[in-house]
Amino acid sequence: MMSDLSEQHILLGISGGIAAYKTPILVRRLVEAGARVQVVMTANAHKFVTATSLQAVSGFPVRDNLWDPAAEASMGHIELARWADQILIAPASASVIARLANGDASDLLSTLCLASPAPISIAPAMNQQMFQHPAVQRNLATLRGDGCRIIGPDSGDQACGDQGPGRMTEPEDLVMALTQQQLATDATSNTPLHGRKVMVTTGPTREAIDPVRYISNHSSGLQGLAIAEAARRAGANVIVIAGPGVPEAHGDIQRVDITTAQQMHDEVHAHLANTDVFIGVAAVADYRPANAAAQKIKRHKQDEMQFTLVQNPDIIGSVAQTGRAKVVVGFAAETNDTLQNARDKRTRKGLDAIVVNDVSDHSIGFNNSDNAVTLIHQQGEVEFARQPKTAIAEKLVAQITDLFAASLVH
Repeated sequence: MMSDLSEQHILLGISGGIAAYKTPILVRRLVEAGARVQVVMTANAHKFVTATSLQAVSGFPVRDNLWDPAAEASMGHIELARWADQILIAPASASVIARLANGDASDLLSTLCLASPAPISIAPAMNQQMFQHPAVQRNLATLRGDGCRIIGPDSGDQACGDQGPGRMTEPEDLVMALTQQQLATDATSNTPLHGRKVMVTTGPTREAIDPVRYISNHSSGLQGLAIAEAARRAGANVIVIAGPGVPEAHGDIQRVDITTAQQMHDEVHAHLANTDVFIGVAAVADYRPANAAAQKIKRHKQDEMQFTLVQNPDIIGSVAQTGRAKVVVGFAAETNDTLQNARDKRTRKGLDAIVVNDVSDHSIGFNNSDNAVTLIHQQGEVEFARQPKTAIAEKLVAQITDLFAASLVH
């Protein structure tokens, strides 16, 4: 019998679907794991399972009405939203998934999901053709982006006679998934980064030559995004300042999109207050055209073109100078004298640490899923051999946390 859910408050949402007949077993398994369970049913859920059976196994009255006069006399739906440590919706029908993806608060269950800070897990259950429909997949992708965890579905024989993906994950496996969620939460609560503010810049900048052309570089932003995600998993409150073309971040990560180096500089300093760790991964353009043309420059009107470049602001240097971030880590993309150039840059800009990679090696770095870097700090250097950027990010965040743990606890 599992006990990792001991005293956890689990809000179980049940929507209309044949898999709802398994929910009394699910409630019993959650209670056996030590959880306290309150059930919220949609109107259609009552067609597949009774509130009486669910109340019997949970020990709590079942809620199903946003307009329940007795409960709402004291704003009961808000109290219930605050009560929950985790929310599980099982089974989650296509209509409930659509409501959640669109922020529709038209019933008690969807209202609770919007009003609660608790992590939400969703166990889809429906006909295999419905599950594979682009609209359902689009809604699930939206929910993943918002930070919801999608559990399953399983594949196999279905009540309608079809076979394929769409069966609700079995109750024991759902309990295991919630247990893992809680273990992950407990693990991050004990790390030095838990509750700390981490700011990450990532991606390129674009400096306009005219309304059509610009100066930029090959940065994809993937390494910075992976670092932001690793910091989020370590329990940090993460904000990403992202250049053009950077993929979407996790829903729990605050994101600010910019285009130019000046915009990145301004947004960094606008959000710098209370920053514990600043990690400047962005490949910021060092220069920009002094005067961008107001209209597209026509090739046939001149044989050659010259323009003057002026320096962009030194973002990471300016962050270090303010002293507002407890730890400042920079990145350096070099093509020669890689380590020495990075060492000089760390000292010149007053950084706590710098991460360098050799972008002359086209198998790593820009526009690749792999990277190989060296972390340089005052006490030494740590080399990370070629591996996926996600693995690099996890190791860098762990190393930076260990190196500067003393700074983060004060």
